[in-house]
Amino acid sequence: MSKKYQMDMCSGPVLKKMLLFSLPLMASGVLQLLFNAADVIVVGRFAGDNSMGAVGSTSSLINLFTNLFVGLSVGINVIVAKSHGAGDHQNLHDSVHTAMTVSVISGVILAVLGFILAPELMEMMNATEAQLPLAVLYLRIYFLGMPASMVYNFGAAILRAVGDTKRPLYFLTTAGVVNVILNLIFVILLKMDVAGVALATVISQLISAGLIVLCLVKDDTAIHLNLKELKVKSKILLSFFRIGLPAGFQGVIFSLSNVVIQSSVNLFGDTVISGNSAAASIEGFVYMAMNTFYQAAISFAGQNVGAGKYDRIPKIMSNALLCVTVTGLAVGWAAFLLGRPLLGIYSETSEVVDAGMVRMSVICTTYAICGMMDVMVGMLRGLGYAIMPMIVSLLGACGLRILWIATIFQIPDYHIVNTIYLSYPISWAITLLAHITCFAVIWHKIKKQHPDCFPKKTKRAV
Repeated sequence: MSKKYQMDMCSGPVLKKMLLFSLPLMASGVLQLLFNAADVIVVGRFAGDNSMGAVGSTSSLINLFTNLFVGLSVGINVIVAKSHGAGDHQNLHDSVHTAMTVSVISGVILAVLGFILAPELMEMMNATEAQLPLAVLYLRIYFLGMPASMVYNFGAAILRAVGDTKRPLYFLTTAGVVNVILNLIFVILLKMDVAGVALATVISQLISAGLIVLCLVKDDTAIHLNLKELKVKSKILLSFFRIGLPAGFQGVIFSLSNVVIQSSVNLFGDTVISGNSAAASIEGFVYMAMNTFYQAAISFAGQNVGAGKYDRIPKIMSNALLCVTVTGLAVGWAAFLLGRPLLGIYSETSEVVDAGMVRMSVICTTYAICGMMDVMVGMLRGLGYAIMPMIVSLLGACGLRILWIATIFQIPDYHIVNTIYLSYPISWAITLLAHITCFAVIWHKIKKQHPDCFPKKTKRAV
């Protein structure tokens, strides 16, 4: 019964299957962001701009903590996809049970660290005096839901690896509706301010985690989860770490660079902070729409490598790049052109809207470059290369941003918020070119190692 949700990525038309895979994933991501945006919108409308800024200012810190562990889900995706493509059911079984065990452990670690360190972290972020206590309260409650968040993320990675992006969509929709309803009840009726939206988020995370576990327990294929067999297989865990830890470490450093940028933005006061938070929330929809093709690149490449079908890799890459470029340009420019009314949903203050438009004019119009960069990273990881894309991304994106803030931004004439935002498209473009070069080198090496996997060219008759 559960096989109907899975997808064979090793045969048939790539573009059609990629769209069938990506569209439910895109809808899942957009819904998740809608529900997250509901947090910012509700507090902005019914608790004030300071509360909205407090919630928004925690996002880079939350990402900093969670990206290391969520990066492991990339390793899970690749290993499960390869095992599925190769038809290795035992390795698939061991991967599922190791992944779900690690999800609980990592979630508990995050919950403890986030709760204890919240005040010190927000002070390091240069949070304003008005927003500091609100941000700390939101952060502490939010982190209590981390075990559930990790269980969902790891479980969803397993389903994506076998081509199932529909059931995670159903689970997110259910949890997200509950989140919005509880937001309205806790903030408007019970006047709980930021604590209300944080609590609503935690409850919705518990629901999505419960649904993903129930799905895996009831699944009748090789990804079936038996709760009595939950344990860590060291060989599988090392495989996850080999691919996932570089991705997680990259995510941490990316988030660290964003923390530096957020701290620099915070220097411009509450209005710019609130506008930046609202714009970043809208941009998240553009990024999530593009990120589905990064996920598709990992899963499609992983399954085909597992099946030994290397000749399909160029077609997978070209289709993923085409899809992400079109999506990034269309959605990015639409968000920018509709920026004022969209920002008006978050805040009725014209100065906040103006501040948000400054950011969107730079980020949204160039976001397609970021999407192309991510697809190239996904292709490299799907092929089993984890260290190279990590190093390139850290040097090209993160290193350049931090260097930009430490040098160009410090020049008096350029000490404006626009200069901060320009660090994004410049770093994306340079890193994209570096990833393309890396792929070309690796592809040449693969063709030499697996000559039998490529069809022989026949000479034309004269």
